[in-house]
Amino acid sequence: MTRLSTAERRGQAWLFVLAGGLVAGTLDIIYACGFWWLRNGVPAGRILQSIAAGLLGEASFAGGAATAALGLVLHYFIATSMSVVYYLVSGMWPLLRQRPWLCGAGYGVLLYVVMNYVVVPLSAAKPSSMDPLWVACSIVVHILLIGTPIALFTRRAAA
Repeated sequence: MTRLSTAERRGQAWLFVLAGGLVAGTLDIIYACGFWWLRNGVPAGRILQSIAAGLLGEASFAGGAATAALGLVLHYFIATSMSVVYYLVSGMWPLLRQRPWLCGAGYGVLLYVVMNYVVVPLSAAKPSSMDPLWVACSIVVHILLIGTPIALFTRRAAA
């Protein structure tokens, strides 16, 4: 077995951090698109345009595939940023790496609160839906499919 150099270990760690963001982002967008398609027949492109509306406002919905693509890029940028933040903070608080299930769940709740009560209100988008089923499912998704995978990939990155 060969030993990795410090630079190779760092590079490998960042690949796991990136993978954490990509996995969390993918699970989240599948959930959002699936929920709104099943609930109201909303197409995936419209969900992606609603993400782009954070930058573009209502104009996003007239932008077709271009604003849907922008929404997808923004979505993955946000999810990856969430993973990077968790990884960086875990360098200062080892408990975040040592207890990924518990801390990841807490991080998921924190992300839900920050996104819905800070980021969205400060953006050009309309407020998120307050449909009780959407809110309840979204909190569970943030715990199980966003915060926890990010924490598990961070633990692997730090190994």
